Amino acid sequence: MILDASDHPHKKAVDVPRIVSLVPSITELLFDLGLKESVVGRTPFCIHPENEVSSVKRVGGTKTVNVDKILSVNPTHVILNIDENKSELFEALKGREVEIIVTHPAKPEDNLELFDLLAYIFSCEERANHLAVEFKKKLKTLRTKSSQFVRRKVLYLIWREPWMTISSETYISKMLNLINWETVPSQTEKRYPALSPDDLSLLDFDLCLLSSEPYPFKEKHITEIYDASGDCRPTFLVDGEKLSWYGSRALKGIDYLLELSETKMC
Repeated sequence: MILDASDHPHKKAVDVPRIVSLVPSITELLFDLGLKESVVGRTPFCIHPENEVSSVKRVGGTKTVNVDKILSVNPTHVILNIDENKSELFEALKGREVEIIVTHPAKPEDNLELFDLLAYIFSCEERANHLAVEFKKKLKTLRTKSSQFVRRKVLYLIWREPWMTISSETYISKMLNLINWETVPSQTEKRYPALSPDDLSLLDFDLCLLSSEPYPFKEKHITEIYDASGDCRPTFLVDGEKLSWYGSRALKGIDYLLELSETKMC
């Protein structure tokens, strides 16, 4: 038995599993774990690996999933995430003779538990172990350089109309902490708080990062930030997938952090 993020115990899957993944980064991870033939359902946001995932049936978005569509593909397992999926979906799937696997990586190191969880349930230990070894190696390399990183206060925006940012307790924030970048505001009740123009003008930050997802920020939005905040503090576009996706994408995320730490942002 192994416990998921909701402390629910899971046994090893019997025979060939049929998996619906409602978490884009985990869909990619399942393919990288050699479980391509077992993935039978996904969201429209599950776009990697690009050349393979298109053949998997869409069952709705991360927040607007259709339970009937999920059940129509006869899944043995459905993978959810505490941040990305609504609790109502979990309740709707309970008692439907399907294993519900709940995930919630809250910091980079939690990827190792994620690898272990899926490896155990779906008997793909060899590939999962390879990912874990590579991840540990990259994380160790990054940490040996920690004294070289300039401490920065960072405003990380994920949405506009309204502007939305992240709390210091999110996975993204913990990733940025690896290069001594601290997200603001440091204290907030919500994990993804909305900000007014007044909030932007009052926040103390050195850099503003515009994520490529979930809102697809472009160069034109940099001027909007200057206007909203009332000044021209350095503002850059960043790859949201590499900073917010866990699983196998997290290995690219560690490399990306090193790239960010060495750019003109510092």
